[in-house]
Amino acid sequence: MASGSVDDAMRRAIALAARGLGTTSPNPVVGCVLLDPDGEVVGEGFHAYAGGPHAEIVALAQAGPRARGGTAVVTLEPCDHTGRTGPCSHALLAAGVARVVIAVPDPNPVASGGAETLRAGGVDVEVGVRAAEAEAGNVAWLTSMRRGWPYVVWKCAATLDGRSAAADGTSMWITSEAARTDVHALRGTVDAVIAGVGTVLADDPRLTARNLRDGTLAIRQPLRVVVDTSGRTPADARVRDGAARTWVATAAEVGVGPDGRVDLPALLAELHHRGVRAALLEGGPKLAGAFLAAGLVDRVVAYVAPKLLGAGPTALADAGVTTIADAIDLEITDVTQVGPDLRITALPRKREG
Repeated sequence: MASGSVDDAMRRAIALAARGLGTTSPNPVVGCVLLDPDGEVVGEGFHAYAGGPHAEIVALAQAGPRARGGTAVVTLEPCDHTGRTGPCSHALLAAGVARVVIAVPDPNPVASGGAETLRAGGVDVEVGVRAAEAEAGNVAWLTSMRRGWPYVVWKCAATLDGRSAAADGTSMWITSEAARTDVHALRGTVDAVIAGVGTVLADDPRLTARNLRDGTLAIRQPLRVVVDTSGRTPADARVRDGAARTWVATAAEVGVGPDGRVDLPALLAELHHRGVRAALLEGGPKLAGAFLAAGLVDRVVAYVAPKLLGAGPTALADAGVTTIADAIDLEITDVTQVGPDLRITALPRKREG
């Protein structure tokens, strides 16, 4: 069992890892805390950006010789391969660390094996400390690596009666500026923003991550993905403005699904190949319905405005539900007020059988 100091160190490591959300992809977020033989914190670090030093390396640099004989507490199994940086398992061995406590094993076959290398080098290794918390903080990357396609978050904005626009088509603005600012922060945590061509034609969105106060672009921009079966995205659409990379995914390039449109599993597999580990599904009730019907949505983030319209387009179109028994059940994990609106976060429940 983990001692109190190790348990506290793992909680700190998980908090440190969260600082890398949105900047490390296609790498995971990782935090590390180093304790000396007396249990005192002598170094800590997190992985800040892809290609930069890993959390263990940052912590070891802080600790220096005080790491010898101590304990490394890390949220993800130390890597055991040489990529843009060297293997962290070897660095820990070279530093003379006596014990390594890991929250979650690395599911990536290219990088895994660090625990075995450390044990072979005489290091005491413990796995599973605060695993659930570490999993939650790294859920997009872990899910993506385990199954081979990105973690998909469906974001929608609607009135209290589920309308995404009024009967005349006006939709600016369903939600408040506070909610829209929150959405831009959400965009900054993912690798891709996905919208259907219908949304591009109707609303001409930018799909960038911006500071709404002054309109400036975030330093890191997600890939803009337009799901466009027959290539109808206009040449002058704002998604083609050069502010961020854009992929117009057509059926000719990706493949055709059973509904005659872009094959969504193939789309996600290609995005994973391109380094996308987390994707935000934003535009289009039809596209959202298709993703939900195919079981491809991992999380729902719904912004609900305290408005009633009574008529107009709904936020979600056909999702393959014809009777109440087939309803897509959600587990609500968070409800937060954002300005006058509510942000509801929920997970689709897995269907048995």
